[in-house]
Amino acid sequence: MDKKAIELARYRLERAKQDLQDTELLYKNNSLLSANNRAYYSIFHAIQAVLAIEKIDFKRHKDVIAYFNKNYINTEIFPKKLGRKIGQAFQIREDSDYDYKFIPKIEQTAYQLETARELIKLVEEYINKQENN
Repeated sequence: MDKKAIELARYRLERAKQDLQDTELLYKNNSLLSANNRAYYSIFHAIQAVLAIEKIDFKRHKDVIAYFNKNYINTEIFPKKLGRKIGQAFQIREDSDYDYKFIPKIEQTAYQLETARELIKLVEEYINKQENN
Protein backbone atom coordinates (compact mmCIF):
# COMPACT_ATOMS: atom_id res chain seq x y z
CA MET A 1 0.00 0.00 0.00
CA ASP A 2 1.21 3.48 -0.86
CA LYS A 3 2.23 5.08 2.44
CA LYS A 4 1.69 8.65 1.21
CA ALA A 5 -1.83 7.82 0.01
CA ILE A 6 -2.67 6.34 3.43
CA GLU A 7 -1.21 9.42 5.17
CA LEU A 8 -3.38 11.71 3.02
CA ALA A 9 -6.41 9.52 3.70
CA ARG A 10 -5.78 9.73 7.45
CA TYR A 11 -5.29 13.50 7.25
CA ARG A 12 -8.61 13.90 5.44
CA LEU A 13 -10.31 11.59 7.93
CA GLU A 14 -8.99 13.71 10.82
CA ARG A 15 -10.38 16.76 9.07
CA ALA A 16 -13.74 14.99 8.80
CA LYS A 17 -13.61 14.23 12.51
CA GLN A 18 -12.87 17.87 13.32
CA ASP A 19 -15.81 18.93 11.17
CA LEU A 20 -17.93 16.43 13.10
CA GLN A 21 -16.84 17.94 16.43
CA ASP A 22 -17.76 21.38 15.10
CA THR A 23 -21.13 20.01 13.98
CA GLU A 24 -21.83 18.62 17.42
CA LEU A 25 -21.06 21.96 19.09
CA LEU A 26 -23.19 23.90 16.64
CA TYR A 27 -26.03 21.41 17.01
CA LYS A 28 -25.92 21.68 20.81
CA ASN A 29 -26.08 25.46 20.47
CA ASN A 30 -29.05 25.20 18.11
CA SER A 31 -27.10 26.74 15.20
CA LEU A 32 -28.75 24.42 12.73
CA LEU A 33 -27.80 26.13 9.47
CA SER A 34 -24.12 26.08 10.40
CA ALA A 35 -24.39 22.56 11.82
CA ASN A 36 -25.82 21.34 8.50
CA ASN A 37 -22.88 22.91 6.69
CA ARG A 38 -20.27 21.33 8.95
CA ALA A 39 -22.03 17.94 8.90
CA TYR A 40 -21.91 17.96 5.11
CA TYR A 41 -18.21 18.85 5.11
CA SER A 42 -17.55 16.07 7.58
CA ILE A 43 -19.18 13.67 5.13
CA PHE A 44 -17.37 15.21 2.16
CA HIS A 45 -13.92 15.01 3.79
CA ALA A 46 -14.57 11.40 4.80
CA ILE A 47 -15.36 10.58 1.17
CA GLN A 48 -12.21 12.39 0.08
CA ALA A 49 -10.25 10.21 2.53
CA VAL A 50 -11.44 7.12 0.67
CA LEU A 51 -10.56 8.62 -2.71
CA ALA A 52 -7.07 9.57 -1.46
CA ILE A 53 -6.19 5.88 -1.30
CA GLU A 54 -6.95 5.65 -5.01
CA LYS A 55 -5.18 8.95 -5.67
CA ILE A 56 -8.40 10.29 -7.20
CA ASP A 57 -9.64 13.83 -6.70
CA PHE A 58 -12.06 16.21 -8.36
CA LYS A 59 -12.60 19.95 -8.19
CA ARG A 60 -16.38 19.83 -7.94
CA HIS A 61 -18.22 18.28 -5.00
CA LYS A 62 -20.79 16.70 -7.31
CA ASP A 63 -18.00 14.85 -9.12
CA VAL A 64 -16.52 13.55 -5.85
CA ILE A 65 -19.91 12.28 -4.73
CA ALA A 66 -20.78 10.80 -8.12
CA TYR A 67 -17.47 8.90 -8.26
CA PHE A 68 -17.91 7.64 -4.70
CA ASN A 69 -21.46 6.50 -5.43
CA LYS A 70 -20.44 4.74 -8.63
CA ASN A 71 -17.33 3.02 -7.29
CA TYR A 72 -18.07 2.49 -3.60
CA ILE A 73 -21.83 2.61 -3.04
CA ASN A 74 -23.06 0.85 -6.19
CA THR A 75 -20.43 -1.86 -5.68
CA GLU A 76 -21.53 -2.15 -2.04
CA ILE A 77 -18.09 -1.48 -0.58
CA PHE A 78 -20.14 0.94 1.53
CA PRO A 79 -23.85 0.33 2.25
CA LYS A 80 -26.27 1.47 -0.45
CA LYS A 81 -28.36 3.38 2.10
CA LEU A 82 -25.40 5.71 2.57
CA GLY A 83 -25.70 6.88 -1.03
CA ARG A 84 -29.15 8.30 -0.33
CA LYS A 85 -28.01 9.81 2.95
CA ILE A 86 -25.05 11.52 1.27
CA GLY A 87 -27.35 12.91 -1.42
CA GLN A 88 -29.66 14.29 1.25
CA ALA A 89 -26.73 15.82 3.11
CA PHE A 90 -25.59 17.58 -0.05
CA GLN A 91 -29.07 18.99 -0.68
CA ILE A 92 -29.60 20.11 2.90
CA ARG A 93 -26.20 21.80 2.91
CA GLU A 94 -27.08 23.59 -0.33
CA ASP A 95 -30.42 24.70 1.12
CA SER A 96 -28.82 25.78 4.41
CA ASP A 97 -26.12 27.80 2.66
CA TYR A 98 -27.98 29.31 -0.30
CA ASP A 99 -31.75 29.21 0.20
CA TYR A 100 -32.57 32.15 2.43
CA LYS A 101 -36.10 30.86 2.92
CA PHE A 102 -34.90 27.47 4.18
CA ILE A 103 -35.64 26.83 7.83
CA PRO A 104 -33.90 23.69 9.05
CA LYS A 105 -35.67 21.27 11.33
CA ILE A 106 -33.81 19.87 14.30
CA GLU A 107 -34.62 16.35 13.07
CA GLN A 108 -32.91 17.05 9.73
CA THR A 109 -29.79 18.27 11.44
CA ALA A 110 -29.77 15.32 13.83
CA TYR A 111 -30.01 13.04 10.77
CA GLN A 112 -27.08 14.85 9.15
CA LEU A 113 -25.05 14.40 12.30
CA GLU A 114 -25.84 10.69 12.48
CA THR A 115 -24.93 10.23 8.80
CA ALA A 116 -21.57 11.90 9.38
CA ARG A 117 -20.86 9.70 12.42
CA GLU A 118 -21.80 6.55 10.51
CA LEU A 119 -19.70 7.39 7.48
CA ILE A 120 -16.64 8.37 9.51
CA LYS A 121 -16.77 5.07 11.38
CA LEU A 122 -17.03 3.09 8.14
CA VAL A 123 -14.29 5.11 6.43
CA GLU A 124 -11.94 4.59 9.35
CA GLU A 125 -12.54 0.84 9.15
CA TYR A 126 -11.99 0.95 5.38
CA ILE A 127 -8.68 2.83 5.70
CA ASN A 128 -7.44 0.42 8.36
CA LYS A 129 -8.32 -2.51 6.15
CA GLN A 130 -6.56 -0.97 3.13
CA GLU A 131 -3.47 -0.21 5.17
CA ASN A 132 -3.25 -3.81 6.40
CA ASN A 133 -3.62 -5.34 2.93
